[in-house]
Amino acid sequence: MTQDPGLASWLQLTLTPGLGAAAIRGLLKQFGLPENILIATRAQLERAAGPAAAQLLRPEAIAPAIERALRWAQEPGHAIVTLADAAYPRLLLEIPDPPPLLYANGRVELLGRPSLAVVGSRNATAQGARDAEQFAKAFSAAGLTIVSGLALGIDAAAHRGALAAEGSTIAVFGTGVDVIYPRQNAPLAGRIAESGLLLSEFPLGTGGAAHNFPRRNRLISGLAQGCLVVEAALASGSLITARAAAEQGREVFALPGSIHSPLTKGCHALIKQGAKLAESAEDVLAELTSFRRTGFASTSFAADPTAQPEGLLTHMGFDPVDLDSLCARAGLPAERVSAELLRLELDGRIAALPGGLYQRLS
Repeated sequence: MTQDPGLASWLQLTLTPGLGAAAIRGLLKQFGLPENILIATRAQLERAAGPAAAQLLRPEAIAPAIERALRWAQEPGHAIVTLADAAYPRLLLEIPDPPPLLYANGRVELLGRPSLAVVGSRNATAQGARDAEQFAKAFSAAGLTIVSGLALGIDAAAHRGALAAEGSTIAVFGTGVDVIYPRQNAPLAGRIAESGLLLSEFPLGTGGAAHNFPRRNRLISGLAQGCLVVEAALASGSLITARAAAEQGREVFALPGSIHSPLTKGCHALIKQGAKLAESAEDVLAELTSFRRTGFASTSFAADPTAQPEGLLTHMGFDPVDLDSLCARAGLPAERVSAELLRLELDGRIAALPGGLYQRLS
């Protein structure tokens, strides 16, 4: 996209120490474009936004940071999108605290596409990650862009699923867009930069401070028409995203799971509080009334009439079970059951849970 010739003025506003987004929005409301703000007197600035606004009169202190951002924005695939740009996402304008600008790396046009947030636990089970990837792939095939936070577990699985279909994905950072966090997801971030979009409101070089991630979460939900939570403990950051979505007037969905798993208690709590239970992609797509879907792969689970029970799976059911109970059910010694559990786990048929429990996946 063509950069705003007044971009340096926007950067001066957002990079000034002590001048937060709310103060910047107040200045913009009173004076108009940043160029008008920067020619105001010290007294006018302080009346509008407090003492920190007077720092705008000392641009030399942040000149290197402004120059760095301008150089970064000139590189292929990079853009800085301001509130005055046509590319600024319309849905973000509806939230109470839209960021004055966004640093973008990748396909900026995705900001204007219908989207769905998919979030969940960093410590996902194998089944949870599989569900997130399958659902995201179905949504992406239907034409939705998947928004998530590039965290380990459910976020990463959602991004992978979305990259496999047309809708693609947006990864929203709690760091500068040039700081990959966590580092383990650097290869995934590279793939997203090529065919999706990396996005952040934080200045280049910003590290992974804990207080930045709740702010990041409100953008994940704010960019999307709805938010799907796949596996979340009661203290999960994903519930912050879900609450932000509800406060922003977005649809909230949650995948149910075993009553014994701590990673589904957050989802069950959301459902009790009014989130819509989602057992398939169809359940979610049917509720997004302003979105017209294209073709997509169903995620409904149907019984296979030709499938036969196999070995230990016959005795497992779908609730978590311990080794001793399995031995009693199957009438087999612990050594044989342990060996069979290992084989099934390596095959992706079961998952080992905390506390010495095992659970059949599907």
